[in-house]
Amino acid sequence: MLNLFAEAGKLKKLPRMGWLLRGVQSPESVAEHTFRVAFITLFLGDELRKRGMEINVEKALKIAILHDLAEARITDLPLEAQKYVDKKKAERKAMVDILGAERVEYFKLFQEYEEEKSPEGRLVKFADKLEMVLQAWEYEKAGSKGLEEFWEALEYLKKSEFYPYFKELVDELERLR
Repeated sequence: MLNLFAEAGKLKKLPRMGWLLRGVQSPESVAEHTFRVAFITLFLGDELRKRGMEINVEKALKIAILHDLAEARITDLPLEAQKYVDKKKAERKAMVDILGAERVEYFKLFQEYEEEKSPEGRLVKFADKLEMVLQAWEYEKAGSKGLEEFWEALEYLKKSEFYPYFKELVDELERLR
């Protein structure tokens, strides 16, 4: 387990490459992004349960914590690099290598996120996109320019099954721009 923990620790030093390539000074690390995705997932999941939707918040949190773990091996591949590399295939292989054969249930949770197979996986994908747009707004507020592509995630959010529940939140974020 110590090796697994050390592997995850690499995410604390790994910058989010999309921001770096757009000139953001000292961008967030993958670990910082993952923390806020998990935090958002917690609150959105609890809100969905209050509104009568069946969401397993513990499962969603596990998915949120795991969703970018593969980047400890393959780094945070920006969209430009994904033209040349099969990111999904590389992430699956990295997750198998990192988690090992005895942690198959965690790999299955990662797949639920990647393939948006479960409500929990889709919720984490929603939280991931929401976090990215929020981060774009924060960077723009601090003076960064050229982050328009990150705002495109608003379209994903608006098409999501969760949008009706969080319309005010998404629309407020869009207005802030």
